[in-house]
Amino acid sequence: MPFGPNGEHVPVRLIDTDQPLNNHLVVTNQWTFQAGPLEKRFDVVFVVNGLPLIIGEAKTPTRSAVTWFDGAFQINQIYERDVPAMFVPNVFSFATEGRLYRYGSIRMPIDMWGPWRDDDNRDEGQMYHVKATLKSMLRPEVALDIMQNFTLFATDKKHRRIKIICRYQQFDTVNKIVARVVAGYPKKGLIWHFQGSGKSLLMVFAAQKLRLHPKLGNPTVMIVVDRIDLDTQITATFNATDVPNMVAVETREELQTLLAQDARKVLITTIFKFAEAGGRLNERSNIVVMVDEAHRTQEGDLGRKMRDALPNAFLFGLTGTPINRADRNTFWAFGADEDEKGYMSRYSFQESIRDKATLPLHFEAPEVRLKIDRAAIDEAFKNLTDELSDQDRDDLAKKAAKMAVLVKNPERVHAVVKHMVTHFQEKVEPNGFKAQVVVFDRECCVLYKQVMDELIGPDASAIVMTTASADPPEWRQYERSKDDEEKLLDRFRDPADPLKFVIVTSKLLTGFDAPILQVMYLDKPMKDHTLLQAICRTNRTFGPEKTHGLIVDYIGIFDDVARSLDFDEKSMHEVVSNIEELRKALPIQMQTCLAFFPGVDRTITGYDGLMAAQQCLPNNDVRDKFASQYTILGTIWEALSPDSCLTPYETDYRWLTQVYESVRPVSGNGKLLWHALGAKTIELINQNVHLDSVRDDVETLVLDAQMLEEILNDKNPGERARKVEIILVARLYKHVGNPKFTELGKRLEQIKERHEKGLLTSLEFLKQILELAKDVVEAEKETDPEEERDRAKEALTELFNEAKNTNTHIIVERIVADIDDIVKKVRFPDWQHTSQGERLVQRELRKTLLKYKLHTDQELFDRAYGYIKQYY
Repeated sequence: MPFGPNGEHVPVRLIDTDQPLNNHLVVTNQWTFQAGPLEKRFDVVFVVNGLPLIIGEAKTPTRSAVTWFDGAFQINQIYERDVPAMFVPNVFSFATEGRLYRYGSIRMPIDMWGPWRDDDNRDEGQMYHVKATLKSMLRPEVALDIMQNFTLFATDKKHRRIKIICRYQQFDTVNKIVARVVAGYPKKGLIWHFQGSGKSLLMVFAAQKLRLHPKLGNPTVMIVVDRIDLDTQITATFNATDVPNMVAVETREELQTLLAQDARKVLITTIFKFAEAGGRLNERSNIVVMVDEAHRTQEGDLGRKMRDALPNAFLFGLTGTPINRADRNTFWAFGADEDEKGYMSRYSFQESIRDKATLPLHFEAPEVRLKIDRAAIDEAFKNLTDELSDQDRDDLAKKAAKMAVLVKNPERVHAVVKHMVTHFQEKVEPNGFKAQVVVFDRECCVLYKQVMDELIGPDASAIVMTTASADPPEWRQYERSKDDEEKLLDRFRDPADPLKFVIVTSKLLTGFDAPILQVMYLDKPMKDHTLLQAICRTNRTFGPEKTHGLIVDYIGIFDDVARSLDFDEKSMHEVVSNIEELRKALPIQMQTCLAFFPGVDRTITGYDGLMAAQQCLPNNDVRDKFASQYTILGTIWEALSPDSCLTPYETDYRWLTQVYESVRPVSGNGKLLWHALGAKTIELINQNVHLDSVRDDVETLVLDAQMLEEILNDKNPGERARKVEIILVARLYKHVGNPKFTELGKRLEQIKERHEKGLLTSLEFLKQILELAKDVVEAEKETDPEEERDRAKEALTELFNEAKNTNTHIIVERIVADIDDIVKKVRFPDWQHTSQGERLVQRELRKTLLKYKLHTDQELFDRAYGYIKQYY
């Protein structure tokens, strides 16, 4: 800046990251931010040299349903949208209710906000845990380290800029790596972080911090991946995050040249560059190597070759699967004697599930299984190895010919694919997720696709496999360039795209990241590392509706989990559990929920039934306990449905759901316990919605003087008030998201609470409820839903008129009417705030556009969807 003598430009450091205490550090509460007429108040703001770097929202746990999530919702959905200027310098935000603490970066979906732990503070749930977390994370040196070294801006698949911030295990591990490099010893370390918990980003953060570290003088950082080609998730992550000075090294000679020139860059190369020739590559000591999927160095002694090539470099090995003691080479190359159990850092599968970094996995074994004698499978298993090319694998398949013949029996192929399609349409598609099919070999890819095409048409599936010039022509048609393959996978990741299945045999089983993928149909023998990496394709988080990954096992791999996942780490046997366990848990959980309502006659419908149930939930405490048990039941139901084991419980489940909905806080508080229903539950409720509707006669109640008088003289005013309250709750839900009605909802809750605490007599309670009912009717008069829908139809008509080509003018009206119809049919209260609601509406919109051959125009789709979101 021109602040030097005679206006010379001199560097100005806004923040001193080397000496954090040199900065002016202020913590303040109730910071008010004014933007025009809008005023927002922030609970806690951490200010460094006048810049608000961290914003915190602390919730009073007045009731158990109010959690950190409500605070995060306030920051993410209200403050960031209403006063974006306040978040320009933001490093991260946090929320707590005194039990749990979660943090996230700007626009990060709330279900991705994570906990912060360190070696001394692993547990949570009490005030003193939150205190310890704050003392650990909100120290100036930690906050500024996160700002400087653990924050990235990336471009996501939809070409939007997003901000990424580290999870605590990445922060901890990177700082351990840096500490070793700064100290110069030990020169290695083995890092086991469970599959899917963010290893690629860990490497980006490490590369970034090592390159900027003042004591290291810009070292050469080398990332070594385990593929023949460099196009892996890691390269994609580095490219997306715009890491400067990154070079992909294609040949060993190029690697030698770059190291000899002392290139201070981030080099990405493959492990096979070390297999090609022995001998020294470079003796410098300021080379830091990070090896992905380090267990692969076991093969062909690659670990030793690597150490010979770079005798003085730092070697850090990362792996998503545990290393067995028998893999001596891996421990020799990366395990430091100083590290307990050989690992410098470990982040287990249990930890990643507890932190919600990944999801639990279930498997199910369907009836149409391949009943092969054990001997044929063992023959195939014996020759199973990791490091084969596709070509070798096909030769191997010839060896396992006995099994291949059985697998490819046309009757069996037809039965298996039919099962896959039915299972997918019933269990997976309703929630908007997608599927990966893993088959025996490349011939199977083609056979399965042919059957699938007959059943659901060619657009629903695609094969991704390698092809060679000697292959038969029907295989060669699936040849794709890298670019085309990436485009295809982006279509697969898009919820609105009709592509539902990818069929593979060896591609996309490691490093393939598609959070929308929930189910893997597994029809190929695999074991250990390969199996664990493959099934973990389904464990990525994807919005609140995705509660688990699912493996449908057609071969019987999981008949003996201990044999298929044969690791010294016995906890690996728990990585995947039988969906049968959920079937067993269902009746127990159902009883737990029904136990809240002793003696209530569940056959009574309408008001009286709901009122009897509500009497058993007399206050917020009991209601919240019921909500948390119902949430567990709902998760089990959504995971199993449709399933004949649910039939005997349907009536009770529907009844519990109606009770849950009738006591859900209308103010929108307590979003973790009181949430939108799952897609299959909604379907169940809608099938029977006509059975026991509650008569809604609020208008007559508040507008007819004679009736009012009768009500106020009622012998049992409390009961009368509860009837009106049930109607009001349903009424207010129709206007979810409208601030005017949210305020009325808060009023209803306050009146209820005062009555429950004995501060209002039943008569006063009734009077206040009627007063509120009057205000609700008034507010509804001012917002005319017909008018809203007309506005939507006008906006859509205008949009399609703009977009029309020669043949659309006649049908614009039909398109708009169709959209209006489907949206009315599939939407439900608050759908805009659930990813499953959004997917449902997007899918139907895409179908309508397809009908009129307008489905290829992405901009048209985006704008139409925008109007629907706004007006419906």
